[in-house]
Amino acid sequence: MFARLAEASTSLDIGTLFVIATCVTTLLGLFLLFAWMQDRVQALAWWGLAYLIGGFSGVLWQLGDALSPWVPSWIADVLLLIALGMIWSAARLFHGRQVRWGAMCFGATVWAASSISSVMPHSPAARIMLSSVIVATYTFLIAAELWRERRKSLIRRWPALFVPMLHGAIFLFPVALASLGVRSLATGWIAVFAIEVVLYVVGAAFIVLVLAKDRAVNRYKAAAETDPLTALLNRRGFFTAAAALMAGNKSSKAPVSVLAFDLDRFKSINDRFGHKSGDAVLGLFARVARSSLRAEDVVGRIGGEEFVAVISGTLAEASIAAERVRSAFERAAVAPGSPQIPATVSIGVACGMPDVSIDVLISRADAVLYRAKENGRNRVEPDEMMVSSGAERLLDSRAQMKLATMPAVSALTVPILVR
Repeated sequence: MFARLAEASTSLDIGTLFVIATCVTTLLGLFLLFAWMQDRVQALAWWGLAYLIGGFSGVLWQLGDALSPWVPSWIADVLLLIALGMIWSAARLFHGRQVRWGAMCFGATVWAASSISSVMPHSPAARIMLSSVIVATYTFLIAAELWRERRKSLIRRWPALFVPMLHGAIFLFPVALASLGVRSLATGWIAVFAIEVVLYVVGAAFIVLVLAKDRAVNRYKAAAETDPLTALLNRRGFFTAAAALMAGNKSSKAPVSVLAFDLDRFKSINDRFGHKSGDAVLGLFARVARSSLRAEDVVGRIGGEEFVAVISGTLAEASIAAERVRSAFERAAVAPGSPQIPATVSIGVACGMPDVSIDVLISRADAVLYRAKENGRNRVEPDEMMVSSGAERLLDSRAQMKLATMPAVSALTVPILVR
């Protein structure tokens, strides 16, 4: 297929193809900068600026003969390699990683040094191999960075890996030819490279815009589901995340537990120390709860001083986790650097199967929470009865009705029927 494409490309003017590639790259760079002005995603600015630098290097390459008295011919190649390093840096910025300036400029530095030397300018094959390796390396690094975006499904992550990987593989093709003894590329193959570059810059721009859009959507979604004071999930976010956790436990039939928290005498804290101090206590409890529970546990603030958590585990395991939160909060409330307000929390714990309604579990946890309040506060109160699923309760009620409607039997037969 590539051979036929190369033959068909011989009828195309190479200069025209590179002019098209330069124009497309420049327009995409301006478009990405415009998108950055709208969304303020730093990676878009880097990516757009890299495209503009790449387009400018194409202009220098086209005007090489006219500018040769003033601008060395290798400057255009150096700018193009800097643009590739900037695209890699933009991919890193998507994940909050720092820009590695040395690595970003390493390829351009190697190329500039080799161009100034007395060996490389007189060896076109070596120049082609070196440039191909540098371009492919940066492209594979870009693919690796984009692949690390774990919030998307595998279906949407595949293009982010496939497009750069294909581009890098194509640019390694001259290295393969050189290893086979081919010292130069045909004009048709150069046209194929030019066409592929146009397709790559368009595909890469599309991928980065999709990533930026998903990042913005996730940011707005997180803001809509996050309590601004405590940075925990709000009521809406909590019930969404709790439903996902319980759905994940259904296949393994693993029990889930609900922890209901209520800060003790919180109204008195507001009255005595002011609402600002009360907010500080709420924020402190949120940090303690988040750090004391596992990363996969769901914690949210459902109103006022009331918090709730859903975790995978039995009643005993949940009670241990609740005690860990209770004791940690009691210590943190009076520790140096804290609000220095004696504050405690009462916790009710209920456990059930994952197909039980979350509302039922919260209701049971609330009931034992009030029992903890009545028994002196600053304590963990477990609900000793396992909350069964709706199907199990239905079977239990049918068994009871069956026994109630049975004719009288001997006292020895009843235990057998019950078993």
